[in-house]
Amino acid sequence: MRRRRWPRWLGWAAVVAVLLGVAATVLPASAAAPGVVRQDAEGDAPRVVRVGTEGTYPPFSFHESGSPDVTGYDIEVIKAVAEKAGWELRFVETQWDAIFPALDAGRIDVIANQVSWNEERAARYGLSEPYTYSEGVIVTRADEDDITTLADLKGRTTAQSSTSNWAQVARDAGAKVEAVEGFAQAAALLRQGRVDAILNDNIAALDYLANTGSDDVKIAGVAEGQETEQVLAFRQDDADLLAEANAALEALAADGTLTEISEKYFKADVSVEGGAADVDVTDARKRSSNWQVLKDEAWPMLKGVVRITLPLTAISFAVGLVLAVAVALARISRSRILSGLARGFVSVIRGTPLLLQLFIVFFGLPELGIKLDSFVAAVLAFGLNVAGYAAEIVRSAILAVPKGQFEAAQTIGLDYSQTLRRIVFPQALRTAVPPLSNTLLSLLKDTSLVSVLLLTDVTRVAQVAAGRTNEFLLLYAFAGLYYWIICTLLSSAQGRLETRLDRYVAK
Repeated sequence: MRRRRWPRWLGWAAVVAVLLGVAATVLPASAAAPGVVRQDAEGDAPRVVRVGTEGTYPPFSFHESGSPDVTGYDIEVIKAVAEKAGWELRFVETQWDAIFPALDAGRIDVIANQVSWNEERAARYGLSEPYTYSEGVIVTRADEDDITTLADLKGRTTAQSSTSNWAQVARDAGAKVEAVEGFAQAAALLRQGRVDAILNDNIAALDYLANTGSDDVKIAGVAEGQETEQVLAFRQDDADLLAEANAALEALAADGTLTEISEKYFKADVSVEGGAADVDVTDARKRSSNWQVLKDEAWPMLKGVVRITLPLTAISFAVGLVLAVAVALARISRSRILSGLARGFVSVIRGTPLLLQLFIVFFGLPELGIKLDSFVAAVLAFGLNVAGYAAEIVRSAILAVPKGQFEAAQTIGLDYSQTLRRIVFPQALRTAVPPLSNTLLSLLKDTSLVSVLLLTDVTRVAQVAAGRTNEFLLLYAFAGLYYWIICTLLSSAQGRLETRLDRYVAK
């Protein structure tokens, strides 16, 4: 069958629509200046400093049961620093492996999350004076007696956050490192026999043992020569913030505030060298029952669904569908340039991982001076991803409309645009609904990746709660229940929509 010819203006209009859509998304957000909000002319407004932290690393950074506010030793320390320095804090939670990229991209201004001092970090970032001292320990299963020193890790497998100081210590000892989000996930892998050991500081290990009551793992030995100093991390060009933080830490050490915060959590002064040896965290937190855990987290999860998951899915799909129509029309255009550009766009989107696309939009574009708000960046990345897949669905649906429908439209005097609007699109939509519905359902589930963009959706809430309670199966299954309910409702709506669109199908 001869290839259908579309008017040249229609193809160019499709490209213009794509460019305008992207520009409208990008330009307003990129106008905002990155970094710290400075004082106004009168000096009344405090500096707003964005603090990056995990929120899943007790007792340093975590959430109390059912509380939306992050707390912990590191959180209280940075709050005390802010009070001395005159800062106004805004906490931004993300996974550990995304926390330094967020600092590099200007998404946060300081990291308060047990950042260990090492030469590589000192060369790249502005590191404060130490506010915590800890010693490294080796954690194994309770029935493992062959691993007690770093030398015993050679050829073994450990679970670590891939960018943490402990991951490098494990590699230097000859161990294979399995990347995890945090200590709770590492301990789960250890209990399940998937890894042989964990390297971490003694405070985190003791807190885990005290608050889980687990007798499946144990502290098997000390990591010789691995006493660590924890610091606040800034960008190198924020020397003024670093200086203010150091002055505040010095004052807090002198007036006993650091000692007071430390003894509150550890019954020992870990703000001085050697203090970590006497840590006691047995009364740090109370373990909740499974029912209490669900009761405490059901509402925060629902808020994550309503505030992030649903609007992000709806807006991204709408943006992606508009772009998909434009790309599909360009794809079947007579213009080789337009068709080639559309083919290239589809090839790039379908040929690269979604997570990589999110990283490029959120962490990569700021290097080009384009800095988007987290939600806007998510909409752009997901919208482009939807467009790449849905464009081929729309194209095939348009081409599936019988040629006789076009000829019939011409006989009654309809022009091309009227033919598309009144004849082609209604019939093509009926064909496209099932595959587009699959794209929508996939998008809904893909939004679970947005925690790397500093957004707290239902999956992130489950991760935070699981990191605190170690109830992974319970909380992840409960989060899955939310997704399943929404997907079931969308599938039901799909069936009703198909029934209504049947009237457009030529019999």
